Amino acid sequence: MNFELDDDQRAILDAVGSLLEQRAGAERAMALSPKGVCDDDLDRALRDSGFAEIALGADTGALEAVLVVEAIARACGVVSAGAEILVAPMVAGRSLPGPVALGIAGRDEIVRFGAHARSALVADGDVARVVDLEPGEGTAVHSNFGYPMGRLALTAGRGESLGPGSAARLQSWWRLALAAEAVGTMRAALDVTLEYVARRRQFGRAIGSFQAVQHRLAECAVLVEGSRWLSYEAAHHGATPEAAATAAAQAMAAAHRVFNETHQFTGAMGFTREHALHAWSMRLWSLRLELGGASGHRRAAARARWMSPS
Repeated sequence: MNFELDDDQRAILDAVGSLLEQRAGAERAMALSPKGVCDDDLDRALRDSGFAEIALGADTGALEAVLVVEAIARACGVVSAGAEILVAPMVAGRSLPGPVALGIAGRDEIVRFGAHARSALVADGDVARVVDLEPGEGTAVHSNFGYPMGRLALTAGRGESLGPGSAARLQSWWRLALAAEAVGTMRAALDVTLEYVARRRQFGRAIGSFQAVQHRLAECAVLVEGSRWLSYEAAHHGATPEAAATAAAQAMAAAHRVFNETHQFTGAMGFTREHALHAWSMRLWSLRLELGGASGHRRAAARARWMSPS
């Protein structure tokens, strides 16, 4: 088994990395956060560069889309990357106008990008629906989650049906998108924490030199790597219900641990607006709430393994 990226995948990551270096980052995300808006410039640049349709390419697919979503999350991009780049192409078979919101019909709920979304993918009973949203349809809701949040009423029966069974497919790709976004977010949170513990000194030495600190951060790194490879495996297998739910369950459990440990090691500084950690760590709280959180993903994995008809 070859665990190395191929030349095309490395080229894709180099290209999106160069774009993100110019147009994303924690400072930009923190500047946009008080305004509660999406990064339209970054979204446009990603679309113009073809990343919104990378999942549908002749020589690319879901795995390459996951790599891009992970990279955008790691760069703190304020765009609906998981929904636009992975979920919409794989469920609707096409790119949708962004930002794209994901939700459940019949609920008047607060969702990521709900106030600014131009499209929504909605699980409505057994079917998924594509809903075109009117400007101003969602209501902005202030939060500290690091994403623009909005209240969006998604009524049953509205929009284009994607056919029987499509709701289950939507939720599987949604779970995989959550895992990919969480992996990128956790890797960045660990990166800034490692930088901090290398600088912060106590008892005459950097706190990162203490073995107890090293062990706990190493455990976090192992959890993130496990989440990363499970998301890649799920993408490779087309987001089967069990694989997608397993990846999401692992990622959300890891997110809980990474949030606690990174803030433990950065102390009060990590909770301040001056320190970049919150730009990523607070997003982990938002991701952990969707589709029932870790327990919901575990139940979905159990149903897929033991309760699906043979």
